[in-house]
Amino acid sequence: MARHRPGNASHGFRDLDAPKNRLARRPRLRYRRLVKNVTSNNFGVLIAYLVPGATALWGLSSFSPSLRAWFAANPTDAPTISGFLYLTLASLAVGMTVTAIRWVFVDLVHAATGLKAPDLDFSQLPGKVDAFNLLIEIHYRHYLFYSNALVATAITWICHRISSQPPCQITWIDLGFVVLEAIFFRTSRDTLQKYHQRTLQLLVPIGHGDPGERPDVANQKAREQKDGSAKLTDEQ
Repeated sequence: MARHRPGNASHGFRDLDAPKNRLARRPRLRYRRLVKNVTSNNFGVLIAYLVPGATALWGLSSFSPSLRAWFAANPTDAPTISGFLYLTLASLAVGMTVTAIRWVFVDLVHAATGLKAPDLDFSQLPGKVDAFNLLIEIHYRHYLFYSNALVATAITWICHRISSQPPCQITWIDLGFVVLEAIFFRTSRDTLQKYHQRTLQLLVPIGHGDPGERPDVANQKAREQKDGSAKLTDEQ
């Protein structure tokens, strides 16, 4: 029962528990704001490094009881706070390693098949920083996820094949792996292509024509203008 004490005639009775109730509600509101801010500010890191790192780490857990304990799904075997912290740090470290592997293999394949990084004019970056960061968030962060997931899924599949018995038997998991890898590769290529195209439109190098033009069209126009200038010089 709430405690009350008499006040003066103008104020009547006052609820002594009311201030405590107000104080109890404040931390909950602050906590909600904090969770929302952390989620929005770290979404790029989460999908680009943490999720692929946790995927590869889950595949490696086939060979480590400690890793299996960190990924425990049974509530009675759920990891402790320290185990959750170790899992987060380990996933981030493995995610950075996956990124290095992706740079060696996936980026090389994309560049060899026509998706080379454009020659950007960063002298035009002042005044366009927000737009450039937006392109990173909506295109390049997603490219990092799809390409890193491509590598992490391959690591997980290799661990599965090594630990499975018999190792040569093909199952639906292997077929699903092939389909998923094809999707990741195609999506990573699409997001990287859009990132290159739109950053080139934003930071188009001098001599490449209008920002909205494709580089090959702009180069063709530049060559035509150069040829026309040379012809006029010869005629004079």
